[in-house]
Parts: sequence; structure tokens; C-alpha cells
Amino acid sequence: MNAREIRELFPILNQEVNGNPLVYLDSAATSQKPVQVIESLDKYYREYNANVHRGVHTLGTRATDGYEGAREKVRKFINAKSMEEIIFNRGTTTAINTVAASYGRAHLKEGDEIVISYMEHHSNIIPWQQVAKQTGATLKYIDLQEDGTISLDTVRETVTENTKIVSIMHVSNVLGVINPIKQIAEIAHENGAIMVVDGAQSAPHMKIDVQELNCDFLAFSGHKMCGPTGIGVLYGKKALLEKMEPVEFGGEMIDFVGLYESTWKELPWKFEGGTPIIAGAIGLGAAIDFLNEIGLDNIEKHEHALAAYAIDKMSEIDGMTIYGPKDAGMRAGLVTFNLDDVHPHDVATVLDAEGIAVRAGHHCAQPLMKWLKASATARASFYLYNTEEDIDKLVAGLVKTKEYFSDVF
Repeated sequence: MNAREIRELFPILNQEVNGNPLVYLDSAATSQKPVQVIESLDKYYREYNANVHRGVHTLGTRATDGYEGAREKVRKFINAKSMEEIIFNRGTTTAINTVAASYGRAHLKEGDEIVISYMEHHSNIIPWQQVAKQTGATLKYIDLQEDGTISLDTVRETVTENTKIVSIMHVSNVLGVINPIKQIAEIAHENGAIMVVDGAQSAPHMKIDVQELNCDFLAFSGHKMCGPTGIGVLYGKKALLEKMEPVEFGGEMIDFVGLYESTWKELPWKFEGGTPIIAGAIGLGAAIDFLNEIGLDNIEKHEHALAAYAIDKMSEIDGMTIYGPKDAGMRAGLVTFNLDDVHPHDVATVLDAEGIAVRAGHHCAQPLMKWLKASATARASFYLYNTEEDIDKLVAGLVKTKEYFSDVF
């Protein structure tokens, strides 16, 4: 199945925006949803909407089977050892906050170090800032090379025997850089630290094997991988999760409740307080089925080709600055850029008039913007439903933008 055939499975893409066929190049922010995922949500609400784990009636059993079946699909998708290691939550942000609040507070003290990098998303910065303030630990940053990549020598210089947590994004949502997580995890473990991975931009686009990476925690979101919004996953090694305390308390996550003391359910449910995101999990399971049918290797290969094509074509535009490595083999399927002195918001506005959707702003990565010496950038991000024709339209739109602002000024 080629990209044009895949595109037909996404109803939202078959429309015009401002009188032009929609060209959606903002999948790094959120992906569109195939009909299979939409139908799975519709079927749940039409045929077996009920709460899970609580009732013995037929609808409750069907809902529980769908919910826990999705957990098993996630387990296989990332090759976790056990379903007990798969925690459903609202997304990457919630997952990282859970690790920071539960593991971080319990294991950090004054003099300890948390190591992250300058390229991190705010969701992988602010939780560590907060836990550092609460525990007296020190937050340290891995510097980047000139092209925005991370050098393992720099990692070795930054991670020390005082480091207790290393938390790095697998793929940069701005630079497109694919970080060497397995090697960084080895360095972290050699120094007695745990490895946390922000997989928001990698899980949708490439095969992930948590056992091969040997990461201790992995966080990712369903909405970036053809699934619904509001559902995400925290993977954690069972031995670590068993020792961690929940961060939300109430129904569903308890074993016994007394007047003054309570005990918790076993994994994974002790981290899933309250009515869980049932429809979201079922929709995520359908998205995983869809991605597996297409093939993650095929998706990654397709996006590398699109990134190479985009960099080649965009580089021909005078005044174009492209951030991150120029070698498409070192990056995922996105290109972040600036055009002369035109503000990225103006670029995005003109492109939108042509029916082309891109992202503009600081991309929830203000420390990285400072490192790049840019107040903001524009970003075109690709997915399995994009084609070279979409990039041709982007390039034509950028040329038109440049001409428009040249005439204005």
C-alpha cells in the first residue's frame, strides 16, 4: 500500500482548506486518524460502553476485554516483558510527571544529579525542574554539537557517579535528531542512574524494543500515532514500578480501604486511579493494529525519503535556514526552518491560505530556541500519508511567501 492509497483511509484529509486541497504537514503535533480507529471508537460507544474491571455483566466484560486487550497490543508493540509494565494514562506529559513525582521524589536528595539535554520538550524539562527544587538535586544539561546532535563523549562528560536520572527524548520534535538511546542508557547504567525516554516522536515512526534499548522508563502518546487524543503510555521496568508509590489516589487503584489506611492493587492498576480512558485505549489498540499492518519499517523508510526530498528542495530557496542535521538518515520525518526575516507565524499564515498546515512557534522547546538563537521557527512534519507532491506544494507555498513579503517590504 503506497502513501496515496493510505491517504484515502484518513477521512479528514479529503477536504479543501481556503479553497485548496488540504496538505497536512503537522503530524509531529498530532497525527490524523484512519477510519479503522474512528470506527473502533464508534463501535465501543454504540455496542459495549461500560466501565471496566468492576461489573460482571456482559457489557462490562466486553469493555474490560477491549481495554486489557489494548494493553497487550501495546506490550507487543514495544516488546515489554509483561503487561504489568504497561501503564495507561493521558500521554507523554503525564507519564514523565509520574516518574518525576513518584520515582524522583523518593530517590533524589541534595547532591544528586538529573541529566537532560538542551533539545528537550518542555514536558521533559519542567517536571525535572520541579523535582530538583523539591529534593535539592541538581539539574544538568547535555550540550549539543553544532548540527544539534548529541555526542556520546559529551554524555560521558556530563553523566557522573552522582547522576541518578538521565531523561532524553528519542527523537527531537524540532531538529528531527534521532538520539542514540541504547548507548546513552549504557552510560547511565554504568554510573548507577536510570534511563527515562521521551518516545513521543519515535513511537509513531519507528520500531521500539524497550528490552534492546534497556531503558528503565518510556513515555509516549496515542494521538501522535494515529490514535485518539487523551491516551498515552508509561512503560516501566516491573522491579522499579513495584517499588514506586502511586501519584493519584481513589477508586480502581486500591486493594483494601480502611478508615485510616489503604493498600494498593498490583501492577499495572495501582497507577490507574479512577475510571480509566477506556475508549482511548481501545482506539490506541486499533491504531497499533493499523501501524503494524502498514509496517513500522516501511513508515520509517518512507519518512526518511520524504525528509531527504524536502531538505533537497527547500535548500534551493534563497534565504532558507534549515535546522538540525542535513543528512536525512540522521533525522526523522520533519524539517524545521526559517525563511529570511519573515516571522514563522507569517510563513504559516500564508501557507494556510494555500491549504498547507505547518506548525510555527517555539514548539514547546524554548531552551532549544535559545540555543539555536531563534525566537521561533516553522516546522513541516511528515507521516505515512504524506507524499512528495505535498512537499512540492510546500516549496511552492514558501516561494510564494518569500515573493509576497519581498513585495511588501
